[in-house]
Parts: sequence; C-alpha cells; structure tokens
Amino acid sequence: MQRTPLLTGTGWIVFLAAALVAVVLIPLMATVPAPGSALRLPAYLVPLFGKYLCYAILALALDLIWGYAGILSLGHGAFFALGGYAMGMYLMRQIGTRGVYGDPILPDFMVFLNWRELPVAWWGFGNFAYAAVMALLVPGLLALALGWLAFRSRVTGVYLSIITQAMTYALLLAFFRNDMGFGGNNGLTDFKEILGHEIQAPSTRLGLYVITAMALGLAFLVCRFVVTSRFGRLLLALRDAESRVRFIGYSTTAAKLFVFVLSAVLCGLAGALYVPQIGIINPSEFQPGNSIEVAIWVAVGGRGTLAGAILGALVVNFIKTWLTGAAPELWLFALGALFIIVTLAMPNGILGLADQMRLWRRPASVPVATGETAHE
Repeated sequence: MQRTPLLTGTGWIVFLAAALVAVVLIPLMATVPAPGSALRLPAYLVPLFGKYLCYAILALALDLIWGYAGILSLGHGAFFALGGYAMGMYLMRQIGTRGVYGDPILPDFMVFLNWRELPVAWWGFGNFAYAAVMALLVPGLLALALGWLAFRSRVTGVYLSIITQAMTYALLLAFFRNDMGFGGNNGLTDFKEILGHEIQAPSTRLGLYVITAMALGLAFLVCRFVVTSRFGRLLLALRDAESRVRFIGYSTTAAKLFVFVLSAVLCGLAGALYVPQIGIINPSEFQPGNSIEVAIWVAVGGRGTLAGAILGALVVNFIKTWLTGAAPELWLFALGALFIIVTLAMPNGILGLADQMRLWRRPASVPVATGETAHE
C-alpha cells in the first residue's frame, strides 16, 4: 500500500512560512532596538504569544484523538495541568534561599504550613531532566491507566467523555487540598529562574517562546506522521466503524490506547512549556470548563485537520484576550454563541469553509463527486 506523503508541496510551503514567522520574524521584532519603532513587538506580547502556542499544542493533542479516532476527551486539561505542575515543582526547587522564609529545601508554602521535610513526591525535582521526563511521563501513565480500563471495557462516546471529565474534577478537588503538598488553592508561583536564567528576563522569555514554537512545529509533524500512516487509516476506520475493525481482527484497544497516551504526552509538553511563561500553576487549570473550551477550539478551527486545531486555538484565544479586556462579562456568552454558530453553520470549522462554499455555489445540474453531499 502506497503511503500518503507527510505534507504536499503546498503544505510544506505553508508549514515553512508559518515556522519562519513564528521562529524568526517575531523574535526579530521583539529585539528591535528602537523602543518607539512600529516594527518593535511589545515585551508583554512575547509570553502572551507563547501561551497561545501552548494552547495550540493542547488543541492539536485533542484533535489527534477526537478528529481522527473519534475519542472525545473532556479531560485533556488534566494532562495539561499535570505537565505544568511537574515543571512548576522544578521551578519552585530553584528558588532556594531566595524565598520569603529562606529555606534552602522547602518551598515557602511548606514552611508556612509547618512541613518538616520535603515530601517523597518532590524528590528529584531539583533536576531539570527529571522534571522534564515527569512532565511527559505522569500524564502518559494516567492516560494509560484510564484508557486501558475504559477501552478494554469498550466504553465509548458520551460515557467516555463523562469519565474523563469526572477524572479532571477529581484531580481539581485533590489539588485544592493543602495536605496534598502542591500548594493548595494558591498553587505554585513566584518562580525565579530556569536552568540558571532569570525567568523574568526578556531574553529568557523570548527563548521560551522560540522553544514553544519549535515544539509546536515538531508536535504537528509527529501528529501528521501518525495520521498519514497506515495506522492513521486504522484510526479513521475506528472512528467510522469500530465494530467492523474489531471483527476483521485488529486490536482496537491497543490502537486507541496508543493514540490516547500520545495525546496525553503532548498535553504534558504543552503544560510544561506554559508554566514558566505564565509564572503560575494552580488547581484552576483542572477545571472541567477548560477541557470543554479546548474542544471548542478544535471545532472552530476544523476537527480532523490538525492545522485547523492550531488555527482554532489561536483565533479563539485572541478573541478571548480582546473581549475579556473590552467586555469581560460578555466572554462566556460570546463563547457559547461561537460554538452554536460553528455547530449549525460551520460543521467543518474555519478550514472547511472553502469546501462548504464551493458546495453551496455548485449548480444543481452539476453531478456531485463521490464522498460529497449536494446542497439542497
């Protein structure tokens, strides 16, 4: 069987152009020496753009399982938050004696709560490599356990969505507790440095942004490789007719479990990159509403397209930033309206508009190609 190319010629041109803008043009604009220049990018926009790119990785991870395998997870915010907490624990260990209480081992919140020694869960987080591995491993292991139990029992559809949402809410309640040792309601914050670099320095923020942009590009290529392979065709078959795939001898549990774990690992990566740029991680990241919002990003951009997931995350979060500043009380109404409009008028999202308009404009006498539906 001939393998579908990773990207077409036009696809590579678009990918490289986007990479050029994200990795070269924006950093150059951020380093323009003239403060009043129209070409200079304000310093506050660098971490904001970095946050958008982290959200794009998160949307990409959900689209991989929802758009191509038909698995709608409403708990991906939990994997994102776990990756963020792993990186936040490393950053807290780097504060050392510069904290309010000056304890070289215990973070300030532990000293305040009269903890006598560092909990076992925090061991090893003084090392960056260990924290980076944990940021990927912990979400992956959680997804492996949850997916094995769910897929082995053939839990699908809305029931799986409810289970993942319940998992997220359970973690929210757990991380709110002070005795869990993760900062309780306040979470982890007041970070000082990362790998010896001052975390608030413009050069560090720009470096984190570039690393995030490169991570997004790599995540896109990995997902693209998966969905264009023979395994990707199997995922599409699972999405459209899982029972038939099972009857012809494929292990549907193994296939779904692999892509679910890969998706969770990408979420952990996004969370680990998010925390040093935003400067805080707390239990609010586990809120079920956050995971639902990720699904809206994917639906707006175009489910099952990868590029559409990235576009949807960027567009919706740009609107959110603008609207929460101009009229914060209207944001949730606008988000709900956006989801309704997409569901009713744009079922294929932004990237599907061109095909949808082409079908609308097709004369009634023109025959419809295979796989298309004539507009009534």
